[in-house]
Amino acid sequence: MSEALSRRTALRLLGAATAAAGAAGCVPPAPPADRAGAPEVAEAGFREAPVRAARPGAAARVEALLDKLTLDEKIGLLHGDRDPKNLGQAGYVPGVPRLGVPPLRLADGPAGVRVDAHATALPAPVLLASAFDPALARAYGRLIGREGRALGQDVLLSPMVNLIRTPYAGRNFETFAEDPKLTADLVGEVIRGIQDEGLIATVKHFAANNQEQGRASVDVIAGEQTLHETELRGFEAAVTAGCGSVMGAYNKVNGTWACENKDLLDQLLRRRWGFDGWVVSDWDATHSTAAALTAGLDMEMPGGAHYGTGLRRAVADGTVPVADVDRAVRRVLATMDRFGLIGGAAPARPRRDPAAGAALARRVAVAGAVLLRNERGTLPLAGPAARSLAVIGPTGQVPFVSGGGSAHVVPDRAAGPLEAIRARAGKGATVSYALGEDVYGRPLPGAGLAPAAALDDRSVAAGRAWAYEGTLTVPADDEWTLLVHYSGRRPSVTLDGQELFPVQPGVAEFFAGGLLGTAPDGLTVRRRTLRLTKGAHRLTVRAEGGTGGQRFRLRHTTGATRADDLAAAVRTAKAAHSCVLFAYEDATEGRDRTTLALPGGQQRLIEAVTAANPRTTVVLNTSSSTTMPWLKATGAVLQMYYPGQEGAAATAAVLFGDEDPGGRLTQTFPAAENLHPVAGDPVRYPGVAGRQEYSEGIHVGHRWYDAQRVAPLFPFGHGLSYTAFGYEGLAVRAERGALTVEFTVRNTGRRRGTEVAQVYLGPSAALRLDQPVRALAGYRRLTLDPGRAARVKLTVDARSLSSWDPAGHAWVLGTGPREVFVGRSSRELPLRAKAVVPAAAAGGRPAGR
Repeated sequence: MSEALSRRTALRLLGAATAAAGAAGCVPPAPPADRAGAPEVAEAGFREAPVRAARPGAAARVEALLDKLTLDEKIGLLHGDRDPKNLGQAGYVPGVPRLGVPPLRLADGPAGVRVDAHATALPAPVLLASAFDPALARAYGRLIGREGRALGQDVLLSPMVNLIRTPYAGRNFETFAEDPKLTADLVGEVIRGIQDEGLIATVKHFAANNQEQGRASVDVIAGEQTLHETELRGFEAAVTAGCGSVMGAYNKVNGTWACENKDLLDQLLRRRWGFDGWVVSDWDATHSTAAALTAGLDMEMPGGAHYGTGLRRAVADGTVPVADVDRAVRRVLATMDRFGLIGGAAPARPRRDPAAGAALARRVAVAGAVLLRNERGTLPLAGPAARSLAVIGPTGQVPFVSGGGSAHVVPDRAAGPLEAIRARAGKGATVSYALGEDVYGRPLPGAGLAPAAALDDRSVAAGRAWAYEGTLTVPADDEWTLLVHYSGRRPSVTLDGQELFPVQPGVAEFFAGGLLGTAPDGLTVRRRTLRLTKGAHRLTVRAEGGTGGQRFRLRHTTGATRADDLAAAVRTAKAAHSCVLFAYEDATEGRDRTTLALPGGQQRLIEAVTAANPRTTVVLNTSSSTTMPWLKATGAVLQMYYPGQEGAAATAAVLFGDEDPGGRLTQTFPAAENLHPVAGDPVRYPGVAGRQEYSEGIHVGHRWYDAQRVAPLFPFGHGLSYTAFGYEGLAVRAERGALTVEFTVRNTGRRRGTEVAQVYLGPSAALRLDQPVRALAGYRRLTLDPGRAARVKLTVDARSLSSWDPAGHAWVLGTGPREVFVGRSSRELPLRAKAVVPAAAAGGRPAGR
């Protein structure tokens, strides 16, 4: 259970000395390349690149600029504005041309740079994290950083570091993991990579924005120990990595809006962690002028509702001292100067290298591919399985590149899996295809429309309008899904006087998912499902061409068409030796999932296809954990999340065994909808009456399953290889307030493969604090040839050995006997040993008092 919490203590959170543990507690990343067969794989020799430092003379330059700026110019640097040369980015801050201060363009970018121009669509961050490879995270960040600058951007609104606390959260694909240590390790490297290339990184959303439902109003109640040991660890790592900007969250934290929470933004972020960049609000997350600026919010986005005229008025009437304005401006200018943006010191913008982007996208997708199940030698596809193959599912043909919302990127090109599988199978193979489930609809039946009209592909010229009034005759009572595809302003479609596609509130109007919201030809899609009775229904359509003209079409599916698609899929599966069925779940910013089951008729589809052909592999393009009542009927299950523009090629390479599936789960998959950390407790999720309590305390993710002794469907860290590995020779010793852990991993199979060795740490009896049953304390990604072994050496650092003491507002070292577990997942740990952490290492501080 979580620590006892008083309001005053929680709001002090904060003050925390970061003693005894170092800044972020990250074990240094693995070397950039795996060393197959090496006698030892250790951290020795790794040198972390220095954080980008201030340029010589920075303070004097910034102060000189401040002296020359007018009040209006200062205020103009503290809020967003309209970009006169908009590149499609999220935000813009006008500069001060007369003083050589350039404008700032701020782009979304968790998985690539989101602007109007094409960019590399990388796999979702959750897929990157599945590789357990900090060096790969660094390369991922560098690619985004380079492309961001090439595409005219100065600030990247990424990475997202909020933990995966609930499997329902709509943005789980945008972040890394449920585990605080893994998240901290990876976010630090992504930020270093982004900023290596001269782009300013913005870590988000500070803090406790772990869900989309009610995100703009919910009050998150969490105690000091909970926050420091879970949600805050990634943010601290981001500050240690030198991030230039921090984005404040929408929600409240312990009663105060995150964007005006002085305890978070000033006491913790700046005074304790030493952050020296600027804090920017999430879009429309600012609630005040004086309170926000005083608390430490430096920049309002996307406009100036509070930091425009309101700030000017507050300075005039004395509510806000000019010194507070200067402080915020100084932070913005100092960060710009640090990145060479002041005085023309920044290097020339590079050119995009699409080929390099594609290569890295494929590398990440392969490295993060998680093989969840593989029975009866279903994978890799070889022999008859590779020569007679059925591909089923809409995402088997249409590439599912990325999720929806601010993480969506439009790439130069993205092939569909069917194309990639056919290319890999070769000319001598038969690869058939069945849709299985129609997500974009088919044309309305012409015989059912009176008067007749061509509604499947209409063009409306600029400045013109087009209208239709008639009837749609339905042959039988049935469930219909009506869809409109359009390129301009959404057409008005009514049925029996009811508008089918009304404007949605908030971001739901703009963010409709990465798959279902856009047709393969780029038209925007909206859908509506309703029950229609047999007979005639009055239908009206009105479309406007606007300034540039538009295309639109009206389509449908019914219970009858879905039955036809299912039957065709079964026939196709029966006719092939093996089957690969692609299943999807389309997540987006602004909306949480309502179930952990696959949406639509996919469960029925999987059950029918696996019954027809037990040699079926299910490929999951989903955002987060999924329940699988159909699991035992499958031959294999491959988790690919949202795999980016090269996802098809990467998936085919893993399916055919050209690559070993190298990923491991960064989140626990529950066995059922009622068996996960927030199940059955609405106060935990989504909150009651605007209040949410993190009452699970420090037991986030796999820690909760261990504490509650709940068996998951698949545990944290799980993932299969096409070969086998053995563990032996564990040795643990205490050294200078840390533990050195050594063990041997051996490839006992017949082919080269990848393993992620994981180290977990048990609690300290000397601490009278809540502790995990086991906490992830280290890991190492290895690639070994058959018969080869590697001796792995890892350090369990002081931070991993420590707990947060809410009474002392500090980290305390867990001394005494500590048990260390080693294996391939949080539930498969064949090696264990104990070592004593001496009390002297704690510097004489009484543990837990």
